[in-house]
Amino acid sequence: MISDVIAAVALAIWTYLLCARGGFWLCRERDDTVPAAPPRWPRVAAVVPARNEADCIADSIGSLARQDYPGAFSVVLVDDDSVDGTAAVARGVVESLGSDRAFKLVESRGVTPGWTGKLWAVHQGVEAANAMPESPDYLLLTDADIVHEPDSVRALVARAESGGFVLTSLMAKLRCESPPERSHVPAFVYFFQMLYPFAWVNDPDRAVAAAAGGCMLVRADALRQAGGIQSIRGALIDDCSLGARLKAVGPIWLGLTDRVRSIRRYDGWGDVRAMVSRSAYAQLNYSPLFLLGATLGMALTFLAAPLLTVFGDGFARAAGVAAWALMALSFLPMVRFYRVSPLWAPALPAVALAYMLYTLDSACRYARGQGGQWKGRAQANASRHNASGQSASGAKISGS
Repeated sequence: MISDVIAAVALAIWTYLLCARGGFWLCRERDDTVPAAPPRWPRVAAVVPARNEADCIADSIGSLARQDYPGAFSVVLVDDDSVDGTAAVARGVVESLGSDRAFKLVESRGVTPGWTGKLWAVHQGVEAANAMPESPDYLLLTDADIVHEPDSVRALVARAESGGFVLTSLMAKLRCESPPERSHVPAFVYFFQMLYPFAWVNDPDRAVAAAAGGCMLVRADALRQAGGIQSIRGALIDDCSLGARLKAVGPIWLGLTDRVRSIRRYDGWGDVRAMVSRSAYAQLNYSPLFLLGATLGMALTFLAAPLLTVFGDGFARAAGVAAWALMALSFLPMVRFYRVSPLWAPALPAVALAYMLYTLDSACRYARGQGGQWKGRAQANASRHNASGQSASGAKISGS
């Protein structure tokens, strides 16, 4: 019977995922331990692109200003056409803390054709950091909604120096408090690990490369060797694109963390849908054929087992139960990491169905010219335009 074949395939998929997919589901790659301090603490500059982030920027910039990093550390904030006073809030926080860390503000105006807004802002920030009297050895590319524990930069640099990594990235722990967050966030990170098993990313002998854009410590000379930010200027999934560029230069490392957190709120169901839809179709290279394949693949992987469990009989039902049990088992470590109810583990098929619908929504938005929507910008078509290749010389830079 066709149901027996589907059941056998679903069970084989989950056997493979648990046994031969780099142990992605075990959540073993973490920064729980800090390597020994290097002989010399290199210079680090944090680059923070921010567009209308007045609600988050005080906590984010404040956490960077409070870093206990023993070496030279500076912060470059790129105000990306904000209209909500983001820059003023950030400067006020720095002044109120009385931090002796160097702080530089770059005021960006407009986006150069061929670039996504975020990457154009990051590019300007990197140029500003490199123009400092003492250029940095490392660049910390982080987001305006990210909060760092005081030892975050020190731990990142120690790991990078001990492993000789050209890119050391941490998957920021996303906010997981509202019902939409609790139902979607653990699965979001789980799916990311399934696509890019961290153990494979960290293996220099494997081609798999990825990074988490909220926290990426990049060796400055390696970034130049990889072609700079301009080499990925039209990428919507910029972190994984940068990870691939840098893994061609040297070893990279990616792990989970409790030291780096995102404070961005997803209080409504529409908020989590927008988060996923923004880049889901980009992950499929904007290909209708890939979209069809991904939809069928997700249905077979996540929906077949519960449907066979409920409606099948004999071998089909038994195999469906076994596949569903393996699925739930694989989700438990991530559920525990985010401290949500273990009952979410067997509910993974329902969450996966929601993600399938968000992916289809992402494709529809792209077809309407609204792909990659972020704070008023539709960025999915940026790579279709020719980049001008100009520098950030048009940006206004101030420092304190």
